[in-house]
Amino acid sequence: MRKQFGARPSKLELESYSKSPNWNGKIFENLEKTTMEFSLTNLRKFLHKQFCEKIGREPLKPLSILPFNAETFESENNSMKSIWYGHSAILMRLNHATILIDPMFGPDAAPIAPFKVKRFSEATLGLIDEFPEIDLVLISHDHYDHLDYESILKLKDKTKQFYVALGVKRHLVSWGINPEKITEFNWWEESLFENIKITFTPTRHFSGRGMTDRAKSLWGGWALKTEEENIWFSGDSGYGTHFAEIGNRLGPFDFAFMECGQYNENWHQIHMYPEESIQASIDAKVKNRMPVHWAGFALAQHSWKEPVERFVEKAASENLNFIVPEIGVIVTAKTTKYSKWWESH
Repeated sequence: MRKQFGARPSKLELESYSKSPNWNGKIFENLEKTTMEFSLTNLRKFLHKQFCEKIGREPLKPLSILPFNAETFESENNSMKSIWYGHSAILMRLNHATILIDPMFGPDAAPIAPFKVKRFSEATLGLIDEFPEIDLVLISHDHYDHLDYESILKLKDKTKQFYVALGVKRHLVSWGINPEKITEFNWWEESLFENIKITFTPTRHFSGRGMTDRAKSLWGGWALKTEEENIWFSGDSGYGTHFAEIGNRLGPFDFAFMECGQYNENWHQIHMYPEESIQASIDAKVKNRMPVHWAGFALAQHSWKEPVERFVEKAASENLNFIVPEIGVIVTAKTTKYSKWWESH
């Protein structure tokens, strides 16, 4: 089996998953009924558009990335500083700890498919070499656009600790990560790391890297709370009642990275439309928000600019704080100034 697939769950691992309240005996389940409705009669047309009709779904030229500035990023300050690298990859400095969320820096989001899903930016794997030592890697789920084999290999020797969704540990161990460096989380489980309370929050999604491991690991988001700030990474999710519960239990949040992009009517229950992303941030009591899960790959059939355009329009109409930084720019929880940089691409 190709390394990219990761590892199938062992009998012992399946027994450990069965202790989770989210395990139904065979697979992990969402909190509310979730299906991916798809008409087989439209499959041929869908696949042709998905892999062959690229006009408007990709930038005309590669998206540039601002060079990493270690001095500014590591300057002495307890407040959050974050850098977005397209899609959902985020480098964060919080409470003097360097944290990397969903470190997919590889060039292809479909490494096992016959057709490549090419990244909008070039030479992104090399960015990992420029980063300082990583105190903690957070992984929300095991899909290829969030968990990348080549990226993990580069991070293996420069990362102190991995916090991952329940079931993801087996992939990392199969790729050579020391099991003692990996902690798995059920929804609502928490841990104190460098005086940061980190909680794994529920989402409405699914998981799997092959034909036989669908929903054999969990999926979710991450809340990170210090004495000064409360930050939330929503994770991939369809809209649901869990957002209000997250806000009630863990909010309000000073800043949130909100999933926004790669949606389609055929899988609407597992990915939000941009307007729903805004509503989810309201439900979760977010003060300042930023769209992620876009500007990385063409995984759906909307134009690559549509998610951010709809997100900005809705946020502005609701008079909400938001930020859309260029790729590689350092922002804080209070940053709201931005330019419509995507319009020139």
